[in-house]
Amino acid sequence: MRHFGYLPPEVRGGLFHREPGEFTAASPARTLAVALGATLYAPATRPTLAQDVRKQARRGVVSMVLCLEDSINDADVADAEENLVRQFQHLADGPGEGLGDGPGAGSVPDLPLLFVRVREPGQVEDLVRRLGPAGRLLSGFVLPKFTEERGLPFLEALTAAEATCGRRLYAMPVLESPEILHLETRTDALAGVYRAVDKYREHVLALRLGVTDFCAAYGLRRAPDMTAYDVKLVASVIADAVNVLGRADGSGFTVTGPVWEYFPQPERMFKPQLRRSPFAGPAEALRTALIEHDLDGLLREIQLDRANGLQGKTCIHPSHVAPVHALSVVSHEEYTDAQDILRPESDGGGVLRSAYTNKMNEIKPHRAWAERTMLRAEVFGVAREDVSFVELLAAGLRNA
Repeated sequence: MRHFGYLPPEVRGGLFHREPGEFTAASPARTLAVALGATLYAPATRPTLAQDVRKQARRGVVSMVLCLEDSINDADVADAEENLVRQFQHLADGPGEGLGDGPGAGSVPDLPLLFVRVREPGQVEDLVRRLGPAGRLLSGFVLPKFTEERGLPFLEALTAAEATCGRRLYAMPVLESPEILHLETRTDALAGVYRAVDKYREHVLALRLGVTDFCAAYGLRRAPDMTAYDVKLVASVIADAVNVLGRADGSGFTVTGPVWEYFPQPERMFKPQLRRSPFAGPAEALRTALIEHDLDGLLREIQLDRANGLQGKTCIHPSHVAPVHALSVVSHEEYTDAQDILRPESDGGGVLRSAYTNKMNEIKPHRAWAERTMLRAEVFGVAREDVSFVELLAAGLRNA
C-alpha cells in the first residue's frame, strides 16, 4: 500500500519532492498509526461490502472500519456478523489482499487495513474464530465507549484472540463516554484510560475521539459552517485527551481527529471559511466545488486537528478522504525545517533561521515536531516546492 499510489508515476513525480513510501499490514505500529489517514467507516450490514472495500481501495482509502455498533440497528447485529464473515471470505477469495501484493499487482489495488467495530468483548474471539483463514485480512478491532473499566475486558479478549490465531491484532479504543466528557469525572477517566492502554501498549494502534457522542450528551450538533473546535465543550475534551494521551515524550499514543458529519449542502448561514488566495485563477472552480459540497469546513477542521496534536481522521463518506490525505502531505517548507532541526550538528541546541527566512527553528523545543513531521513525510510524502495542497487535492478528487 502507499498513499497516492493510484496516481500514474509521472503525475506523482510532478507533485512530490519525496514520494509517499510503501507500507503493509505488517509494518511497524508507529508507521501504521500515521498511515491510517482517513479511516472510512461502513456498516457491516452492507450486502456489497466486499465490493465496496475494493472500490474504496481504488480511490486511495488505506484504512476502513466495518461497523457492528452504532451504525446498525440493535436487531440487526446477528445478521451483520454473518454478513461480515461472508464478505471477508469474498475478499479472501479475490485478488489484492494488501499483504505484500504491492506494485507488482498490476491494476488490482491492495486491500485497506480492515478493522471491525464491535459492541461486546465476546464478539472479538467469536469473530476471529468464525473468520477462519479469511481472518488474515483483519488488522484489528475498534473498541467503543472505552474507559478503564469497560476497556480492559476488550483488550483481554483481543490478546486472547491474537494468541488463538497467531497473528498480530491491533486495538483502536474510542473515547466517547460521558465520564470522559463531564468535567467532574474527566481527569480520573482519562487517567484510567491511560492506565489501560499503557498496560496493553503493544496492541494499541491509535485512540479515536467520538465527538458525535460528546455533542449528544448535551443535545448539540455542530453546523457545517463550524468545526469541532467551535464547540467549546468538545474543544475542551479534545485538549484534555491530547494532554493526557498524546504526549510527544514517548509515553503518548496517536490520537485521531473526530468525524466530519456533512456531505450535502444546506443553506449556508455564514460566509465560506475557505480563503480565495490559494485558489486564485483556474483553481477558483475547485474552491466553488468544495464550498458546494461542505468541504471548506472539513478542510478547516483538518488544519485545526493537526494544530491540536491529532493525526488522521474518522470519515463516514468517501468524499472526505481526498481532503484528509491532501492535507496530510508534508509541505516542502515543513520538510526543510524538520531536516534542519534534525541535522546531527544541531544536537547541541540553539536557534536557526528557516531556509524560507520566515521563522526561527529552535532546535530543542521543535525537535519532537520535526520527528513527527519526518514520520508523516515517510508515509504521505513531501510536496514539491511549488505544489500546494490545492494540486494534491485536485489529483485526489479526480480519482474519487
